[in-house]
Amino acid sequence: MEGSCSCGAVKFITPTDSPLRLFHCHCLDCRKQSASAYGTSAIFPFFSVEDDPHVSYFIRTCDSGRKQKCYFCKDCGSRILHAHVVDQGHPEVVAVKGGLLDGLDWKGAMHIYTRSAVVSIPDGAETSEADPGWTKK
Repeated sequence: MEGSCSCGAVKFITPTDSPLRLFHCHCLDCRKQSASAYGTSAIFPFFSVEDDPHVSYFIRTCDSGRKQKCYFCKDCGSRILHAHVVDQGHPEVVAVKGGLLDGLDWKGAMHIYTRSAVVSIPDGAETSEADPGWTKK
């Protein structure tokens, strides 16, 4: 899939044509980074945007206790993706911000960290009160 930040300075192509999973996350951090009721993350096999000169990152500690690099466009501030920090090598997957992806199929997203949701979760939606892990359905 093709993706880009709000200003178009950062462009990328995901390693697969569709995400492994799609999450609507209701945790406080995702609400803050999206400036909305939840953030949407599309889980893909690991790829990097770190070499792009328009990209920077900061490291934060997640609700789960894991550390994560949060990549963003230095020009417009759009969050690009998140990748867990690992001791050696790179993580297995990354979480791309859903709104950046052209042609993303939004159906079937799992609502996660629903214990802190501030909006109603649709009836019949797959849910998790906390971190469900990234694995495929």
